[in-house]
Amino acid sequence: MKKKNQTSHTNRYILLGLSLFCALMMVLSSFSEHASGPFKVLANITVIPLQQGINHIGGWLGDMKDNFSTMQQLRSENEDLQAQIDALTTENNYLQEERYEYERLQELYQLDQNYAEYEKTAAHVIGKDSGNWFSTFTIDKGSADGIEVDMNVLAGSGLVGIVTEVGPTWAKVRSIIDDSTNVSGMVLSTSDTCIVRGDLSLMSSGQIAFDQMENNDNVVAVGDQIVTSYISDKYLQGILIGSISEINVDSNNLTRSGYIIPAVDFKNIQEVLVITTTKAELTGENETGE
Repeated sequence: MKKKNQTSHTNRYILLGLSLFCALMMVLSSFSEHASGPFKVLANITVIPLQQGINHIGGWLGDMKDNFSTMQQLRSENEDLQAQIDALTTENNYLQEERYEYERLQELYQLDQNYAEYEKTAAHVIGKDSGNWFSTFTIDKGSADGIEVDMNVLAGSGLVGIVTEVGPTWAKVRSIIDDSTNVSGMVLSTSDTCIVRGDLSLMSSGQIAFDQMENNDNVVAVGDQIVTSYISDKYLQGILIGSISEINVDSNNLTRSGYIIPAVDFKNIQEVLVITTTKAELTGENETGE
């Protein structure tokens, strides 16, 4: 307790001494300009350096204040710039989305022109089964829009699949990559027919399989296009399925089989065209299973 009191007294003495010193310096400073002789010398040794130090500290404090103001201004400008960047980013994302939609609609328009002989209606995909691929999905058009079972569905550059179920405002589509789908196909350049089989296990390599193509003298090569054939009872003739990526002669030496790269990206389908007539309606035949 005694030591604490001594320390308190010491601090008081130091504070008092500094106060007296500052007061003395202020007095000396006020008379230094009019002083002469030894007093002038004393003022030059004590007051002037002290004034210079105080001026230096004042200038430093002023610079600090200016720097603080500048920092505040920069922070405010940075916040404004960040707000502008956020607004531009949002606008850019919106424009990118519009551009992608425009490109998809252009693709859909071109597809419509490619099959101009068929009446079609556009629809949006509103749901799909689980998994990465659009093997079965739902569109936003139904019987109220003239959609019927067995109508062919297009997207990308060709055939997506066929309508299997219809409600008033929706319809379900089964695509040609679904395991339960078989499509009668035909080589566009030679008219050789084959069966295109859906197989989801192959889609990881971006392919679907075909088989039962006659092994004859017709030259069928990689890159040849496969379209829906005239003997199909549900699929309209001449719709592009894809291009051959591999073809081999089977072990029986009578048939050929291989793989096709589909004309549609079955991992990303957002809009489709539904041909609003069925093969049975065109041919006047009763509907039969394929």
